[in-house]
Amino acid sequence: MSWCGIEEKTDAIVVGARGGIGEAFVHALSETASIDHIFALSRNASWCSEKHTAEKCSRVQVDILDEDTLSKFSAFLESRGSQPRFIINCSGLLHTEDSGPERRLSEIDLDFIRQVFDVNTLGVALLLKHLSPRLPRRGRSIFATLSARVGSIADNRLGGWYSYRASKAAQNMLVKTASIELARKYPDLTLAALHPGTVDSALSAPFTQRLRPEHRVFSPKESCALLIKVLTNLKPKDSGAHFAWDGASIPW
Repeated sequence: MSWCGIEEKTDAIVVGARGGIGEAFVHALSETASIDHIFALSRNASWCSEKHTAEKCSRVQVDILDEDTLSKFSAFLESRGSQPRFIINCSGLLHTEDSGPERRLSEIDLDFIRQVFDVNTLGVALLLKHLSPRLPRRGRSIFATLSARVGSIADNRLGGWYSYRASKAAQNMLVKTASIELARKYPDLTLAALHPGTVDSALSAPFTQRLRPEHRVFSPKESCALLIKVLTNLKPKDSGAHFAWDGASIPW
């Protein structure tokens, strides 16, 4: 069985694999025959020290804000001749124990903005820098990162959530810009930003109770399945764009 239209046997990388959607992707990949090995990345040392239940999955401690760990992981992949055709980043930060999305300008806190941009934007830039060189030069490959509809400038009708919106908008620009450069070297690559919908996870937990009854909330497994369908249908010509869980293109 192929994975997201990738016919060749291949390795896969899931960044932020400890989170709800990341864990769902690891599980789905572990059940796919065409996936040789899964590298489940997390910065959590205790989680990474435990063996994954799937034999073909390795937990690897990598901090997306630490270039040394990213560089060493990239070198490890090169040393074993691994050219993963599927890479997905599921890391993201919306709130901390002490701070949440700002509803108004007066709530903006510089330290919090920096934390959000570190994870949602700068970490993605470093992932692209260190992992894209490990992609195969020819044949279908996918590099996806979880963004958010609220990162769309054109679709911003409610305001608020300054740090999260701005960091995701910046992430989207990184995806678009990198897609132009990488297309020259990897013509069969699809690089995409994905909106997973509202997912029942630690990231969204403080906010789901305030949603309207008709607002759909997905389980991580449901969101993962929907995103797999989206990725399966994307082609290199779609590289650099932003897509929602239902396959609809989201404006910048």
